[in-house]
Amino acid sequence: MANVPLLDQKDSRSGFGAGLLELGKRDPNVVALCADLTGSLKMDAFAKAFPERFFQMGVAEANMMGVAAGLTIGGKIPFTGTFANFSTGRVYDQIRQSIAYAGKNVKICASHAGLTLGEDGATHQILEDIGLMKMLPGMTVIVPCDFNQTKQATIAIGAHEGPVYLRFGRPKWPVFIPADMPFEIGKAQILVEGSDVSIFACGHLVWRALQAAEELANAGIKAEVINVHTIKPLDEATVLASVRKTGCAVSCEEHNRFGGLGDSIAQVLALKQPLPMEFVAVNDSFGESGTPDQLLQKYGLDVPDIVAAAQRALKRK
Repeated sequence: MANVPLLDQKDSRSGFGAGLLELGKRDPNVVALCADLTGSLKMDAFAKAFPERFFQMGVAEANMMGVAAGLTIGGKIPFTGTFANFSTGRVYDQIRQSIAYAGKNVKICASHAGLTLGEDGATHQILEDIGLMKMLPGMTVIVPCDFNQTKQATIAIGAHEGPVYLRFGRPKWPVFIPADMPFEIGKAQILVEGSDVSIFACGHLVWRALQAAEELANAGIKAEVINVHTIKPLDEATVLASVRKTGCAVSCEEHNRFGGLGDSIAQVLALKQPLPMEFVAVNDSFGESGTPDQLLQKYGLDVPDIVAAAQRALKRK
């Protein structure tokens, strides 16, 4: 997996759009709601193919969540679409009360997540959303890593009963997950096997983790890279099997270091396998305007940062 050829670069939000269209063809109960961002969420194709199943809600995200919850009562499977900031922070009360508490089968699909939203700046770059959503009882949280996996995840959550938060991004990103690679909710993927350090990553940082593993390999360090696309429920078995082999861990995410993937893994290790762990994440701050690459570098989420974290973890073994 480490040497998968780089065939293309596509934005993961387009993977969502492709998956939603495919799902719409398969299941007539799938409906889509968008908060005036149809083009940004790549929901155009679904809207054109199934106009009677597409609802343009306008800039009224809270209402969109309430309508989505109501649609489930009639057996529909609603997919809501807007930016991650507006999918969570702006409508947390509606999600908590009308969707999570009520156990409604709503799929909350959130684009433009994390720092790589880029030039739109701190007001749009939510870095707390994974934590917000994973704390809701019964909420499944999925963060796919590229176009292919976002398409796979979109199709998979359509068959999953219960509320789901699906987080993806804006920029064009390397496509490295094979289109036919099996996707299973709650099952992490070992992309590179190693024996010295376990690197757990989600979203855009999976690619960065693979690049870091190659640099570490050049230095004689065998890193195991695991794509934890499902934050909740966490694949504890795969996490524990890896760290029991390597003896140390690094988590990588485009999120605040509080409340995200790293916190979930650290909790498992604290309870079942205490060992050295390092975190690659935003260090408790908001973002700012800049290109995705500039922001990943400034906030410590780039390849050298993952390599350095792995080296620190190794020294603490």
